[in-house]
Amino acid sequence: MQQETRVATFNVLNLAPPGVALYENLAVCGPDEVEAKLAWLARQFDLLDADVVAVQEVFSQALLDAVLARTRGYRTALRLGQDPAPGAARYTPNVALVTRLPLAGPVRMLDFPPELGAGPDTPGFARAPLLATLQWADGTLVDVIVVHLKSRRPDYRVGESMDDPVQFSLAHLRSLHWRALEAAALRVHVSRLLGAGRPCIVLGDFNDAIGAVTTELVLGYGAEPATRLADAAAIAHNRPSNAFTLLHEGVASTIDHILVSPQLAVSEVHYFNQHLREHEPGASDHGQVLAKLYRAPPPA
Repeated sequence: MQQETRVATFNVLNLAPPGVALYENLAVCGPDEVEAKLAWLARQFDLLDADVVAVQEVFSQALLDAVLARTRGYRTALRLGQDPAPGAARYTPNVALVTRLPLAGPVRMLDFPPELGAGPDTPGFARAPLLATLQWADGTLVDVIVVHLKSRRPDYRVGESMDDPVQFSLAHLRSLHWRALEAAALRVHVSRLLGAGRPCIVLGDFNDAIGAVTTELVLGYGAEPATRLADAAAIAHNRPSNAFTLLHEGVASTIDHILVSPQLAVSEVHYFNQHLREHEPGASDHGQVLAKLYRAPPPA
């Protein structure tokens, strides 16, 4: 029987201390609301019971530590991630990685490859992806990249208004352009990692469906087969009927994905999204995705 490893992606929705203003259109959370959030997140971590959890929208790594301290299964887990640089103009969300597997190398926050250039059209990642190499129980070394690509929120310039259809369209185009650049940069990193021959997992909030051009770029459609990724949900042995991670105005969609390299196989994928219908206090607005992975047999 091959050793199974459970990996999950979890957008926790604005994990920040009470009283902190995050966005202009978002009300500040008080102590009671933050307390409800910490309690719900701890329960959800234990429900997932994953060996590796990719986390997004972490405004405070210390608060994530506080969540883990409340769990049954993650009190001794390793939390990887960093807060915004001291003196930053405002709070910004970052990603994190929670692992019960040992770390097998240095942790890196990825930036745009130099080949993509720099300047106003290549601003870098809105939220830098985190790369860590983990050691599975069978000794396999696996590269894991946690991502949170640029949101769909329109990127307005000073003085622009959503009431102007031209400015509205340009703001959405800028946001899409930024996310596409991030996807291209991520594809460069993935291709180089897979060129080294190690298995690779890329997971997180892609802010696009699996069939979107940006996500397909990360997957490597058209690239050499050895450097392509696969959507875990598409190749899993099971086919869950509740496969969505967002529920907006009654419409279900999936923008949170787990992508795996050819060296990995998927036995099952599960979606944890009941809270999206029940509106639990402190709950995230994203469902979580859990994949059960194992080392794939070599090709015949």
